[in-house]
Amino acid sequence: MKPFSGLSAFPLTPLYEQRIDERAFGVLVERAVEAGVDSVTALGSTGSYAYLNRSERALVTQLAVSHAGKVPVIAGIGAVRTREVLDLAEDAQAAGVAGVLLAPVSYQALTTDDVFGLYEEVTAILSVPLVVYDNPGTTHFTFTRDLYQAIAALPNVASIKIPGVPPTAADAAAHVASLRELLPPQLSVGVSGDVFGATGLSAGCDVWYSVIGGTLPERTVAITRAAQAGDAALASELSEQLRPIWQLFAAHGSIRVTAAIAEELGLASRSCLPLPIRGLPDSARADVLAALNKIGETA
Repeated sequence: MKPFSGLSAFPLTPLYEQRIDERAFGVLVERAVEAGVDSVTALGSTGSYAYLNRSERALVTQLAVSHAGKVPVIAGIGAVRTREVLDLAEDAQAAGVAGVLLAPVSYQALTTDDVFGLYEEVTAILSVPLVVYDNPGTTHFTFTRDLYQAIAALPNVASIKIPGVPPTAADAAAHVASLRELLPPQLSVGVSGDVFGATGLSAGCDVWYSVIGGTLPERTVAITRAAQAGDAALASELSEQLRPIWQLFAAHGSIRVTAAIAEELGLASRSCLPLPIRGLPDSARADVLAALNKIGETA
């Protein structure tokens, strides 16, 4: 059985006066659990992992496990230096996570050998499954199909989080099928980029790693269940209802928009992102409020 499937919700890591807002984070995780998500991924890009130190990340991981109860928790362990990644992996395992998420974070541009070596070293010390985080928009590294295949053969690799799928159903299905030919059958393929969630799941992806799933979990659970039931039309319709959010993501980036949504819904305090990342300006926040009203989400 594949260890990760369905909807994995990525909560923000809200800050208050630039410290972890433990209450707000706990509320986000509990909301996701109550909505019926299949897993919670703490410290993804939405969770600002790259801006938090080791002790902050250990705290967030412990909080996630505590508030998630029986729902599996995946924790991000990406960092610039391999030694840091190994330490973060140990902290996450000690906290009781069900899996870890690893992106090839860098300052100097990484080569294919660098990235394979990173995953080789990390998977060798793991006792939990690992999700490969392919996110070229933030890491500026592009995985090749050969690299996917090589990393998938390493121990403990359980899932690959791909950066979206082609927009049409037929092209998306062909893309996912081509990945299946490369990868071991027990490895799950996960779609990311929320606008692609419904299409990716209907095209055969096992899991949707969702940004907005950590803040509007009921909406994303409904999309996921429709796709899992084989009702691609309903999944697409439900996703289309969130088009105002997808448009804001495209215009301003998902983390800033998601933070503004959480703030406007009273789930986080204003300016909940780690500096130097600043929240949206008032003009854009007005667009967020308009989008929330349009989709029927209010505080």
